Amino acid sequence: MVKRKTALKLRQTHRYLGLFLGIQFIMWTVSGLYFSWTDIDEIHGDHYRNAEMVHTNFSGLQSPSDMNPDTEIHAVELKEIAGEPYYWINHGILQNAKTGEIKQEISQEEALAVADKHMMEGLKIENVEKITSTGKHHEYRSGPLPAYVISYDTPENIRAYVHATTGSFQSLRHRDWRWFDFLWMTHTMDYEGRDDFNNIILRAFSLLGLITVLSGFVLWYISSPTVRKVINPKKKKKKKTRV
Repeated sequence: MVKRKTALKLRQTHRYLGLFLGIQFIMWTVSGLYFSWTDIDEIHGDHYRNAEMVHTNFSGLQSPSDMNPDTEIHAVELKEIAGEPYYWINHGILQNAKTGEIKQEISQEEALAVADKHMMEGLKIENVEKITSTGKHHEYRSGPLPAYVISYDTPENIRAYVHATTGSFQSLRHRDWRWFDFLWMTHTMDYEGRDDFNNIILRAFSLLGLITVLSGFVLWYISSPTVRKVINPKKKKKKKTRV
C-alpha cells in the first residue's frame, strides 16, 4: 500500500484543489441547470416579437440596374423601412426602390418604425439612442454598428437593436437573456469576451478538475477497508488468529 506520508500529501493536494475549484464547479453546475431548464426560444425573446408580422406588397419599383447603370450588381435585397421599399445593393448601398435616392443611414423615426413592425404590440418606448461602439461585455457586442437602441418601459427591461446603415432589425435583449449571458460567461470561463470556448482558463480548470477527480479515486483506493481486505487477505486472518 501507499506510504502514510505520500497518502497525507495526496489528501492535502486533493483538499486544496477542491477548495480552489469548488466555486467554479458550483458555477458550472448552476449554469448547466439553468441552460437545461430554460426554453431557448424564450431566451431569444421570441414571445416579445410580432408573431403576425406581414410584409408590405410594393409595386412600381425601379430596376436596381437601371438606377445604377455604372455599378456591377452582384447582390440585391429588398427591404421595407418605415413603409418604404429599399434595395440593399452589394452589401453597401441602401437605395430607395422607387425614387433611386441613396440613404447613408436611416433616421431615428425610421428605426422606431422598423422596431415597431417587429416587436409585439403594447410596448411603451422609454428611450432611443444611437451607439457607434460596444465593449466586449456589451449585450450587442457582436452586432453591426452603428445601431439604434430602443428601450421599452417594461419590468423585463427589453431593448431592440436596429442597424442604422441597413435598416435591419438585428436583435432584442431582455432580463432573462442577460442572466443567460452572464451564466454562459461563467460556464465558458471567458471573462474577457464571453464567447471563446477555447480559452486558457477553461483548459486549465478542466485539467485541474480531472486531476481532482482522479486523486479522489486514488484516495478511495488507498483508504478503503474493502480494498485492504482484497489486497492483504492473509494479514486479516493472522489478526483474527492472534486475538
